[in-house]
Amino acid sequence: MGIDFAKSPRSTVGIEWELALVDRVTGDLVSVADQVLAALRGPDGSEHPHITGELLLNTVELVSGVHTRVADAVADLEGQVAQVRAVTEPLGVDPVCSGSHPFGQWFDQRVTDKERYHRLIERTQWWGRNMMIWGIHVHVGIEDREKVIPILNGLTGYIPHLQALSASSPFWAGVDTGYASNRALMFQQLPTAGLPWHLADWAAWESYVNDMITTGIIDEPSEVRWDIRPSARWGTIEVRVCDGVSTPAELGAIAALIQCLVEWMSSELDEGRPVPTMQPWFVRENKWRAARYGLDAEIILDSDANERLVTDEVRRLMKGLSPIADRLGCAAELASLELILEHGASYQRQRRVAASHWGDLSSVVSSLRRELRHGLVT
Repeated sequence: MGIDFAKSPRSTVGIEWELALVDRVTGDLVSVADQVLAALRGPDGSEHPHITGELLLNTVELVSGVHTRVADAVADLEGQVAQVRAVTEPLGVDPVCSGSHPFGQWFDQRVTDKERYHRLIERTQWWGRNMMIWGIHVHVGIEDREKVIPILNGLTGYIPHLQALSASSPFWAGVDTGYASNRALMFQQLPTAGLPWHLADWAAWESYVNDMITTGIIDEPSEVRWDIRPSARWGTIEVRVCDGVSTPAELGAIAALIQCLVEWMSSELDEGRPVPTMQPWFVRENKWRAARYGLDAEIILDSDANERLVTDEVRRLMKGLSPIADRLGCAAELASLELILEHGASYQRQRRVAASHWGDLSSVVSSLRRELRHGLVT
C-alpha cells in the first residue's frame, strides 16, 4: 500500500503532553476526564480542538499547534494547562504528570468509552488494563519523505539520552520498581509498541504497514506504537519514547534536544553524508540501561561499542548542537537540560521526596502537583 506523507515545513515542532488527574486531598487518580472535556466544549458543542481524552478516564492530553520555536509550543501547552485547571479546581482535582502514578491501581481505573480503546483492551487484556502510563510526544516536521527513515534510524541511537532525561516512573502500584522508567518496559508489552524495526527506506515502511493491516494486527498506521515512528498524516517524525515530565522547563528542554537532533541529521543528509546508526542489539541494550539506571546509565555510543556515562554525553551533545539551537531559536530551552542534570530527573526527585516522608507516596504526588504549578526550584 502507498502511504502519502503530508507537506510539513522543515524542523517545525508540535508537542503532546499527557496529564493525569488526581484528587487534591488523597493524591489518588480520579476518572473525570469526560467531565473535564465536556466542560471544555465550545458554545456549539464542538470538542476542544487541542485538549482530548486518552485510553483511561484519568487522563487528558494536550496537543500544541505547529510552531517554529519550541518556546511557542510550550507556551501553547501552558495556556491549555490553565484551561484544564479552570475546570478541575472546582472539582478538587489537579493535573500532574509523570511516567506512572506512584500508587494507583489498575483495577480502579475506568476505560474511555470508545470503540478503539475497547478493542485494545479486548486484545491485550491484563497488559492493556495496566497501561497507567503518561508520556510526551514530540513531532518534528520533515520536508522530504525520503529523509524520514534515515532520520528515524539515526534517532534510535539517542533513545537512552531521552529516556534517562525524562525518566519519571520509578514507582508502580505502590512499589519502588528499582527502575528509573518502569513505563518504558511496561509500554513495550503492547503489540506494535517498543523499539522500531530498522527499515531501509519509505517503501519498507509501506510494506511493513501493509503486512500489519493484512494480518489484522492493526487497522491503520497510527496503531503502530513505536518509540519513534513516522507520522505521515502530519508530515513529521514523532518521538514517543519519553516518560511524562512534570514541568514546562523539562518539556521545552527535551523537545529542543529532539528538534536539534532532527535538524542536524537533516543537514547531514543534505550534504550527502549518512546518518550514523548502530547495531539493533546495542539500541535495545541502551534502552534497557536507561530505563534501569536513568542518569547513572553508561550507554553505548556507536557501532564500535564505545561507552560513556549518559550525563557526560548529554553535555557533549548540548555543546555540539548549540549552533543549531541558535539557528532554530531554542538555545535557552536546550540549555535548560542542565536543570535536569543539576536537580535530578523526576525519578530521582520522586525518590528523594518519598525517602524524606518515610515512604509516603502521597507526598510524591503532592510534589508533582507543585512542580507542574511552580516548576523546579532553582
